[in-house]
Amino acid sequence: MSKIGIPMMRIESLHEGVVLALDQLRTNKFRSVLTIIGIVVGVATVMAMSAMVSGIRHGIMTELEAAGPKNFFFGRFDWNEVRISNDGPPWGGNPKVTVEEILSLNRLPAVKEAIPGVDMNSTVVEFGKERLPSVPTVGRGAGWTQFTTGRIVAGHDYLPTDVNSSAPVGVITVQLADKLFGPLDPIGRAIRINGQQFRVVGVFEPARNIFASIQKYFIVVPYTAALKHLQADDENIGGLVVTAADATQDEAMDQVSATVRIQRGMHPSEPDNFALIRQEEMARTFNRITGIFFMVMIALSSVALMVGGVGVIAIMMIAVTERTREIGIRKALGATQREILWQFLFESITVTFIGGVIGMIIGGALAFTVSALTPIDARVPLGGIVAALGMATVAGVLFGLWPAWRAARMDPVVALRYE
Repeated sequence: MSKIGIPMMRIESLHEGVVLALDQLRTNKFRSVLTIIGIVVGVATVMAMSAMVSGIRHGIMTELEAAGPKNFFFGRFDWNEVRISNDGPPWGGNPKVTVEEILSLNRLPAVKEAIPGVDMNSTVVEFGKERLPSVPTVGRGAGWTQFTTGRIVAGHDYLPTDVNSSAPVGVITVQLADKLFGPLDPIGRAIRINGQQFRVVGVFEPARNIFASIQKYFIVVPYTAALKHLQADDENIGGLVVTAADATQDEAMDQVSATVRIQRGMHPSEPDNFALIRQEEMARTFNRITGIFFMVMIALSSVALMVGGVGVIAIMMIAVTERTREIGIRKALGATQREILWQFLFESITVTFIGGVIGMIIGGALAFTVSALTPIDARVPLGGIVAALGMATVAGVLFGLWPAWRAARMDPVVALRYE
């Protein structure tokens, strides 16, 4: 046989296998539905979950990118390396980061700006008869909106003079403004945060993402006001370091590290007792977390594929039994074991591939629904499509191999006698 004849024979076998598989699906509709339902569920699970993970990842990356590609965080410890343990607080024996340390970085040539910040987990916010017992409040330097996704939609951000004077002013979210004031204009009105009076100077609308839905209510005040009026815990002070345009991130980090070590009187052999955190390090941490979710997703979908695979084996074994005489005739006419094997494998792959396509459509529809009804920007990645169809194809090969091998090994004489 010529070299051209072999691939042509494969193409004919593929075409015939697909046609026979489709014929089997039409002839035995109920059995076929039961066969591919596991494949559909498995593939739809992969598609929907990969879309949601991709959407959540996109939201987090957008938040990280808002801080600037060359900028980094200066803090007491690296939260990317925190592990659950009973060895005390995550910062260990590291001293507190002070506001003075952060502000001193503004004198460095490679630093454009160092913005202090302090977080408060929960505060009580009141206006009139409205009382909200758990509203996060954060203290930031002026200009924090440049490094946060969202925009001021009413009023304005507080000014550097407000920061310098520890003025009790703040910016609240749109959702919090609606909750506290309803149709009233919130600008200039006084609210109470932990019993202390603050004046609203601006309303902030966070960018639409998963974080905005989880944390609808929050207040941003000058960090000086948070420390003075709200007794914010100075254990949580940190800062965003904005790298100068004519410097690299490494240059800025080297200068910051050297300056802080000198201020703290550290010996050259001592390890850093503070942390400089790049956005890409946080991105890698999140990628590790999403990798775990992906493995769980694969495990869950594998269960459905196993159930579907049992159905594939069952329907293919029935198909082999029903077509035993046909197999005997094909072998008597010269069909080889390889041709019979490929024919039934193609049938099995066709069945699982159809289930994969249906599952892909359902998974895509679920992703679209999640994106439309929730803040998760669920988007089906190309890798998710390839993985879903790949899983369906591999399932067809694995679960169709035994029936195909059994058909290929049939004795043609015995097969011809089959009634």
